[in-house]
Amino acid sequence: MTNLSKFEPIVRSNDPIGLFGGGFVGPDDLNLVLSRVKSVVAADGGASVLTESGHIPDAVIGDFDSLDAEAKAKIPSERLFPIREQDSTDFDKALRSVQSPVILGAGFLGGRLDHQLAVLNTLIRRQHQTCILLGEDEVVFHAPPRIRLPVDPGDVVSLFSMRLVTGRSTGLEWPIDGLQFEPDGQMGTSNRALAEVELQMDGPGLLVMIPRAALDPLMQVFLSGQTGRWPVRAE
Repeated sequence: MTNLSKFEPIVRSNDPIGLFGGGFVGPDDLNLVLSRVKSVVAADGGASVLTESGHIPDAVIGDFDSLDAEAKAKIPSERLFPIREQDSTDFDKALRSVQSPVILGAGFLGGRLDHQLAVLNTLIRRQHQTCILLGEDEVVFHAPPRIRLPVDPGDVVSLFSMRLVTGRSTGLEWPIDGLQFEPDGQMGTSNRALAEVELQMDGPGLLVMIPRAALDPLMQVFLSGQTGRWPVRAE
């Protein structure tokens, strides 16, 4: 077991990384993630869903307050990376400790509302990371500087800002050009695709939610390297 400082990288991969949390993992989520990644990381108690299904994570990262003894006993000590500080969530500890072109997360949406809000807050703060979170019906991610969304006409495209943010769009029923999105102001809930949708953002801070069926082409969009990335946010 290695006790790390909070900024030390742990897992690096040129391929997508799967990240599991200790929240609700749907009946298809486990296999969906494992079939699309080569490395798997657990955020603290997220190790349980993996070990219970016979899979050993490449790393377990967190403060270990929710890692049960049975799951811990199945994992080699060199794969356990406790980060003891209590100023951040286990999702934050894990997300800042991995490096990959795409991180696919399950077990972070659903369940307690405060946990979900903390996860969405982390998606925005770790703005340089490309992380797609699985929901029951949709996927959620932080909008990069530019992106073509792999959606079909009629698909719901919801936009929710966590900061003051502006941008431009094509292909949406209600374009975002000229709008200022902010948490206590303009929202983009339940917008719809009319054709191919493209977003160009002026800065970080916008969450995008599209149908879960778009996961595979969305991953390919990010893996193409054409979306750009936001810089690492200063701590």
